[in-house]
Amino acid sequence: MGAMTTPPRLCDRAALLDQRKRATADPALFLHEWVADEVQERLQEVNRPFTDVAIVTGWPQIWATRFPEAHIVPDEDALALEVGRFDLVIHALALHWAQDLVGQLVQCRRALRPDGLFIGALFGGQTLQELRAALAQAEVAVTGGLSPRIAPMAEIRDLGGLLQRAGFALPVADSASLPVEYKDALHLMHDLRAMGEGNALDGRIKTFTRRAVINQAQALYPADGIATFEIVTLTGWAPAEGQQQPLRPGSAKARLADALGVPEFDPDSSKS
Repeated sequence: MGAMTTPPRLCDRAALLDQRKRATADPALFLHEWVADEVQERLQEVNRPFTDVAIVTGWPQIWATRFPEAHIVPDEDALALEVGRFDLVIHALALHWAQDLVGQLVQCRRALRPDGLFIGALFGGQTLQELRAALAQAEVAVTGGLSPRIAPMAEIRDLGGLLQRAGFALPVADSASLPVEYKDALHLMHDLRAMGEGNALDGRIKTFTRRAVINQAQALYPADGIATFEIVTLTGWAPAEGQQQPLRPGSAKARLADALGVPEFDPDSSKS
């Protein structure tokens, strides 16, 4: 039997922390603000008090004023969360840098008391699709190859399943696409540095990108300057006795067509 190999690390943690530290001089945290607003709106809809809150984030200043009593911890591989202590855990826009995404979800679930709520927000697979395409085409044209530049983002179709693997009940994953207008690709890259979201991939080429690649990417970037940020929100509950359960397929007692007030479509009727 061969020796076990350690999987390659996704994130250079030291580089990520250094980027976040440099970004604090003039940060661009509007996406974190959007997530914080979204979380607060969702909690109002839950209409239930939460008294023991933990927040996992790389930007504690966003959350400290909104949840002044919360236990705020950094998004490290091993989260500083006590098992079974909290009734609400929020993981705020940092899971895309996680070495083990499912492991982070499991740690959050274990930190919850029975029937405690988890809300996680992360960048989805459509994030920065325009910049990815422009950089890839530019690098191939100039150098003849590709190097890791933007962290891989999970697709929403996979994330609900990851919540289930982590042991959450009633898992839900939904997404919002946020188009942000920039003057050009260079303006976007500058903003990414101000977000602390530069290239911190462990496998990145650790030299400056050639000016010819940047110039070519600038030329290839869409003329409207739009950058897409897809934010996926995950929710799940720590299992508990007497908890609401999803209906079994085919067990509904009312038809969707009746609820919507429209005729029911019979697929067989289209064959005649």
